[in-house]
Amino acid sequence: MAVVLMFAVRAGAQVGPDVITGSLSELERWGTVNGYTAFSVGTISCNIGDQNLEWIADSNRHPVIAQNLYRLKDGQFEQIGMSWLKHGFCALQQTLCSDQCNGGFGCLDYLSVNCSDPYSAGLNGNQFGLGPRSEVNPVTGSFPWPYGDYPIVNDLSFRLQVNNRDLNPSRNEGALYFIEGHYVHRQDATRDNDNNNASYRRVRVVGSEPNYNLFFVDGTTTQQMRPAILAWEDFDSTVKSATIDVPSDGRFIVAYKVTDNGDGTYNYEYAVYNMNSHRSGQSFTIPVTPGAIVTNVGYHDIDHHSGEGENGGAYKGTDWAVTVGDGFITWTTDDYDTDVNANALRWGTLFNFRFTANVAPGLSTAILGLFRPGTPDAVDVDVLGPGGDTTVPCGAIKKFVARCNPTSGKVIGKVVTNNDAYDGLPVEIGIDGNVRSVALVNRRAKYSRIAGPGSHTVELVTPAACKDPIEVNCD
Repeated sequence: MAVVLMFAVRAGAQVGPDVITGSLSELERWGTVNGYTAFSVGTISCNIGDQNLEWIADSNRHPVIAQNLYRLKDGQFEQIGMSWLKHGFCALQQTLCSDQCNGGFGCLDYLSVNCSDPYSAGLNGNQFGLGPRSEVNPVTGSFPWPYGDYPIVNDLSFRLQVNNRDLNPSRNEGALYFIEGHYVHRQDATRDNDNNNASYRRVRVVGSEPNYNLFFVDGTTTQQMRPAILAWEDFDSTVKSATIDVPSDGRFIVAYKVTDNGDGTYNYEYAVYNMNSHRSGQSFTIPVTPGAIVTNVGYHDIDHHSGEGENGGAYKGTDWAVTVGDGFITWTTDDYDTDVNANALRWGTLFNFRFTANVAPGLSTAILGLFRPGTPDAVDVDVLGPGGDTTVPCGAIKKFVARCNPTSGKVIGKVVTNNDAYDGLPVEIGIDGNVRSVALVNRRAKYSRIAGPGSHTVELVTPAACKDPIEVNCD
């Protein structure tokens, strides 16, 4: 595995210190209380940058480590567990990600270039070393020292805790599970190297109520520098994702899936992940064609726990309110000025928004309202939504090609777009005046027709006037 990892991460060193989750190495179960079970995962960090990373104990000059658990079930990708933050204290100088580690020996107050540092599942689950996420600004990597002192109530406190109902095999037939490690470090963040810090790995559930346990799926490895939300599209080719980088703040990732129910209705499923935005999310809006019938409106979030919150309070777990009308469907929570502890979409968490509509998908613009005051107050991203624009723009056409297969007599026309945001939308390709509408799949659409010998004309009919017709000869 080490050889694979070295190849994966040494493609090009980042400028400045750059920490990643190089490996998710082991798992530990800590106990069950009131239907919830606590876990932790071992993480091995790597410095793939070109400067050392500080790793100083008893200060705010070390990384913190978040642990999260997700489930993919029935086409829905949800976060079902989260931990507080493991605070680093010193770094070994090992060689997981490179054989070019020259950091010396012992547990030092820095992680050298090309070196790795292991934290076991036991360390990452030690309650005395876990602090609240609420005190960490992921944009700057800053936090107060010492971090807040909260009481340890039981085996669940501060650890990655999961509702047993989300693990019960009889309730989750066919479900896939993914565990994630995410490092935040002030030097890494201030050098804008903080969008590659999260990695995921598949796990499986073993046992029966109430003694569930997690094990890595045999033959799997850590998917470096890929936050777990991207596992959804890794395991479902119909899922698409898009990135939102908030100016002077952090990153969100929106993944989505549209399912044709075969009865004139479509299921729309959106997962919104806040990777490292301090401003956080406060609302989510999808345009809907006026007159559309919207049903099965749903929402899912992940609850904060162990008393975490700000200004002496605790984060709320209130579901976001939803309104449908005036051409939009919007989910929202209280704004920052109303309640700093409102159920905002905070860093390291993922919320879901879903509904059914009797309108086919088209290219649409989702709007994500931001929680903490600042400019802008909202950001947007292209997704598929009910009744959006079904016309692929000319600017999206990367390539239009045609050829003839003399053996079969088939003429083939193919379109390739420059990104997958248009997947599911139709283009029209004509061969000698015979026009076929073909949906884009994985950025491509193809139409072939037996045409026989001679010269033939292949056209991109829709979008119109984008590409010149192509003449092919089948002689």
